Amino acid sequence: MLLLLGLVVALRTVAPTPDYAGPYPGASERANANGATNAPGMAPAPRVVSDTVASDAEAARFLAQATFGPTLEDIARLRQIGYSAWINEQVGFPVSSQLTFMKNAAQRAGTGDSVRRDWRLDAWFVNALGGKDPIKPTVLHRDQLRQRVAFALSEIFVVSDATSDLLGNAPHGMTHYYDTLARDAFGNFRTLLEDVTLHPVMGIYLSMMQNQKPDPVNNIRPDENYAREVLQLFSVGLVRLNADGTPLLDANQQPIPAYDQDTVKGFAHVFTGWTFNGCQAQGYFDCYYYDSSAPAWVTPMENQAAYHASAQAKQLLNYTGVSLPGGVLAAGGSGRGDLDAALDNIFRHPNVGPFIGRQLIQRLVTSNPSPAYVGRVAAAFNDNGQGVRGDLRAVVTAVLMDVEARDPASQPEHFGKVREPILRLTHLWRALNAKSKSGFLDEFWTLDGNLGQSPMYASSVFNFFSPRYSPIGELSQLQLAAPELQLATDYMLPANESYLMRKIFDAYVGNPGGIGDDEIAINLSRDLALATNPGALIDRYNTLLLSGQMSAPMRQVLLERLNGMPANTTAAKRERVQEALYLIVNSPEYVVQK
Repeated sequence: MLLLLGLVVALRTVAPTPDYAGPYPGASERANANGATNAPGMAPAPRVVSDTVASDAEAARFLAQATFGPTLEDIARLRQIGYSAWINEQVGFPVSSQLTFMKNAAQRAGTGDSVRRDWRLDAWFVNALGGKDPIKPTVLHRDQLRQRVAFALSEIFVVSDATSDLLGNAPHGMTHYYDTLARDAFGNFRTLLEDVTLHPVMGIYLSMMQNQKPDPVNNIRPDENYAREVLQLFSVGLVRLNADGTPLLDANQQPIPAYDQDTVKGFAHVFTGWTFNGCQAQGYFDCYYYDSSAPAWVTPMENQAAYHASAQAKQLLNYTGVSLPGGVLAAGGSGRGDLDAALDNIFRHPNVGPFIGRQLIQRLVTSNPSPAYVGRVAAAFNDNGQGVRGDLRAVVTAVLMDVEARDPASQPEHFGKVREPILRLTHLWRALNAKSKSGFLDEFWTLDGNLGQSPMYASSVFNFFSPRYSPIGELSQLQLAAPELQLATDYMLPANESYLMRKIFDAYVGNPGGIGDDEIAINLSRDLALATNPGALIDRYNTLLLSGQMSAPMRQVLLERLNGMPANTTAAKRERVQEALYLIVNSPEYVVQK
């Protein structure tokens, strides 16, 4: 619990900026439904930041937001070419594919198309850690930004094999779904929305697959599950928003719902008739469920007209500028035509830019962005500068290059975010060049219990944590979100610490006790030379792990601790390095990314 208290302190001890005030971002800056607006409620103009990376610490801070953790090599590369060129380079790198890794692993193992569920996690870590592919060494995984954005998207467009036996036995489909997020990470949001909607994994997870038109005789009504979540979680949210993400208020200063139950029913009718591709000849049911290597698992679903609710008019989203009169989709459309119209209706809703933009800011940069920051990112969503709506490359660039993300002097009070437990692990591993001998890892069944997270393994569609979560106490009193602290339970906090301790003190290259071929091990050899100079060792880890933001008191405590340890043997030097790593990665100053 001391760590939790330290996290609260770290979250609130950030220097305030003079032009931002108020316990809730935008509390006194909202527009209302009667048309009265003020400047903060509008989409602000972009604020330019320098493209030059002034220091290693500044580079590390950017990379902590844009990758799975800085490395010395990435810091040098970013400083050499600058922010814009680095982003362009990342966008141009080939997409690292989890499905390809799984197929290569099966080929190497001689199992044909038969793949193991735990290889899905191996594939995720191979792409997250980057570098040479352990199975195909000629392949380099360099697309850190793409993979980091894909992970952020996987926490918005959630699917999970934690609670679904069908998806637990469908690693081809699960990895292809994640590859879809990676492929679309710099594409258009409209494409992403359609690819997610028609993916068979999503079809099974939120029961859109084999959703049927109304049949009163057989007591069949269209399933509303996907209709609810695509609106609430994937696109517009529950309430109407201003351009800066603050709630639009009615005459009584109350938030205005973005849609009602009739809208949910309308979309539920749209999402009928869809099933596995290739099922036309075999009927509507029980097609490919138990053949996880079938092409249908990696192919968009198809519509069968006999099961689509074409006879009903459908109430969709109704908003200013909507192309459908009153937001109503006329009866008589085909399954494909109705889907196109419905996704267009969602995509053009004014909420989408601020709703998705704010969540990407939270996942990459800060939990409580100012309304102005959200507004600038939403403006990039609405128009990438060339008249294109929904350009995610422009959105990601706006998130990372905003003045609030890059310039500490422009950051509001309470800037920063708690690092997700799994990102603490990848950060450590990347900083210490961690690898396994085999290219696989033995962590599939241990991550969730020790970190509370495993990729695409959330307990529900609401992700591992809510973007609005605020712990009871000072943060909730200040109306501050700290989503990741939803994982900070009295069980999980010590579990995190113990797990990272084992990864530092046991899982290292050269451990005389031995490590398994499938265990990812950190490499301490690079930093052993600094063990006799604790100040230099701390400075290196201050850059790599804390982006140069370590406080003077923390540095003094570390110096006293390390100087009090012997360093007269190789083992003693190693223990100094391990102690420094252990204390830093479990400190509140590190756990809160600023």
